Amino acid sequence: MTVQIRPAGPGELADVADLFDSNGTTRGCWCVWFLFGSGEVHDGWGAGNRLKFEQMVNSAREPAGVLVYDGGRAVGWCAAGPRSRYAKALRSPILKARDPAEDDDVWLVPCFFVRVGHRKAGTTHGLLTAAVDLARDHGATAIEGFPLAGPGPHRDDRYLGTEPLFAACGFAEVSRPSARRVVMRRNLRGK
Repeated sequence: MTVQIRPAGPGELADVADLFDSNGTTRGCWCVWFLFGSGEVHDGWGAGNRLKFEQMVNSAREPAGVLVYDGGRAVGWCAAGPRSRYAKALRSPILKARDPAEDDDVWLVPCFFVRVGHRKAGTTHGLLTAAVDLARDHGATAIEGFPLAGPGPHRDDRYLGTEPLFAACGFAEVSRPSARRVVMRRNLRGK
């Protein structure tokens, strides 16, 4: 099989749909959880969230994230973009220590999804590495995430990524807002 990672823009919407349709949660959420309020996401579960996601992808200057392909089929997803894109995440206590003046220049990685059969094969590491490259290519000064704290095992919220994953990709701890979450950052200028 040939593995390829590429940005997710309007031309990849059919590939995103094929990937998200493989799982009940992604089929409903469409990776808009950190974009809109909880009520709006729940009300749009399924087709409504798909429409919101597609509208965001079609109107954004930057890609919505990155996709990994195996044999021509999308098998993994990583949401990534300017922090300012993720309105709900910015209202979270997890990011309250951030500098709002950076929201357009610092990118955020809030979510991962890997298709069953492709997990535990380094796919998420490849996605995060590609998200870092994408942010750098679009002029971001830094990229952040808020993964699950500690080595795990983690049974819930694995879509956030883990502290060891982010550390392995060159991210360093910024804050530890709770026992379960750590905010991690990788500066991109001069590197």
